[in-house]
Amino acid sequence: MILEKHDLHHEFPEFNDEIHHLKMNDNHFARLFTDYHEVDQEVHRIEQGVENTSDEYLEQKKKERLQLKDELFVMLKKVELPA
Repeated sequence: MILEKHDLHHEFPEFNDEIHHLKMNDNHFARLFTDYHEVDQEVHRIEQGVENTSDEYLEQKKKERLQLKDELFVMLKKVELPA
């Protein structure tokens, strides 16, 4: 089974510069980015069978990842990069 990557750089390749800028300059974004990455890694480990858990827990983590991704996306759309 081939698992898709869900890290932000794969999810939003058009926002690579914005992701970098916000990680360096916005503490709130940086914290959410870290949270997203940690949840994504946990989901990935569960899907690979490295960790065993209930289906309900996995679904909860996927919903949490989606909520974080949505919040990060809103922030990415609003950023104006310095010239």
